[in-house]
Amino acid sequence: MFARRSFASLPSPPADAGATLPSWLTQLTNPYVGAGAAAGLMAVAAGALVLFAGDPHAGAPSVRLALAAPTPRDFGALHPAPSAPVLLDSLQPGQEALVPDGAQAQITLPQGGSVSGASSALSLTPGAPLASPADAAPPKPQSPPLAIAPITGLSAPGPTGSLPIIARDGRTPAQAYARPFHDTGKPRIALVIGGLGLNSAATKSAIERLPPEVTLSFVPYADNLQGWIDLARANGHEVLLEVPMEPTDYPNNDPGPQTLMANAAPAETVKRLDWLLSRASGYFGVANYLGGKFVTSEPAMAAFTSQLKARGLAFVDDGSASGRGSGVPRASASAVVDEQLAADSIDHALLGLEASALQHGSAVGSGFAYPVTVEQVTRWAQGLVGRGYQLAPASAVTRR
Repeated sequence: MFARRSFASLPSPPADAGATLPSWLTQLTNPYVGAGAAAGLMAVAAGALVLFAGDPHAGAPSVRLALAAPTPRDFGALHPAPSAPVLLDSLQPGQEALVPDGAQAQITLPQGGSVSGASSALSLTPGAPLASPADAAPPKPQSPPLAIAPITGLSAPGPTGSLPIIARDGRTPAQAYARPFHDTGKPRIALVIGGLGLNSAATKSAIERLPPEVTLSFVPYADNLQGWIDLARANGHEVLLEVPMEPTDYPNNDPGPQTLMANAAPAETVKRLDWLLSRASGYFGVANYLGGKFVTSEPAMAAFTSQLKARGLAFVDDGSASGRGSGVPRASASAVVDEQLAADSIDHALLGLEASALQHGSAVGSGFAYPVTVEQVTRWAQGLVGRGYQLAPASAVTRR
């Protein structure tokens, strides 16, 4: 085994070395100074090597994309080269990669491993969470569009606009504007998402992302209400029109113009209801907006449901009118799924609908077009069939 040499055993310089050598060279003969100088030279060399040959962004994720070559179209003898993976330089903080939609991307993480998939499903911005395709919301199932409203024979002019009527052949708007449904015999779960038409972004997201079996409920005061209903039906959604009803804390809580009042005369209730129904066409029924006081008034509810029956419409409520409003196709929600705006709470409420459907054969839930609601419902619906249930439009669970 070799013994470590001590600095004491090193030979000393000659006594007259200082007289024959320059002072700086004399300092180099000192073992401490020489060792320090050597270490400094090694550090400088290493820095230069990194500067000229190293990757200053080696710790950042790198993105590899397989870009499909364009299809030649009237380019004569021009043939594009076969597609090949293209390695993008490491992204700088705050910089985004401009990637064609649908390109296959692979993100290599600096600590090892990778995430791959379509570029639209991956985060390509440093500092943002890297989500795999499995974490991304699944695409909306394709569905044939529903018939364009109004359907011939199901409307007639009224004092304030076109109103729904029962056709001469007996067809009702509740039947004609409902989404077709094939019953598989499994427990049915219906979901009504309401409050639509006032916020353009939220309304568009709900229409385009939610499964077509989800029923959408629109506010009668929305701008371009008919356009929104047309878009919803084009995406396969059946539609409800929300009717404002007097709440228990009115007028502190005012639902809006033409609110149905609990103590109004039946003729006034019919007049206000017809004004609301004339805002648009294409809905199979109505839903309540508030109404804690209105639905407890027997005369008010009698006038309301009589007019719905005369016009062939259904009534779906959020649970506050359960057991009331007989004589028309009816359904009542057993839960508001987003009463607490948290993903876990919404998931728990949706599982509660499954339990209720398993016990009773069907269940109805209601909610609003909050981004978290749309996200959680979209994910939940994807596995519903595999869990032994079927997602149904609200019209399919109405009863007289």
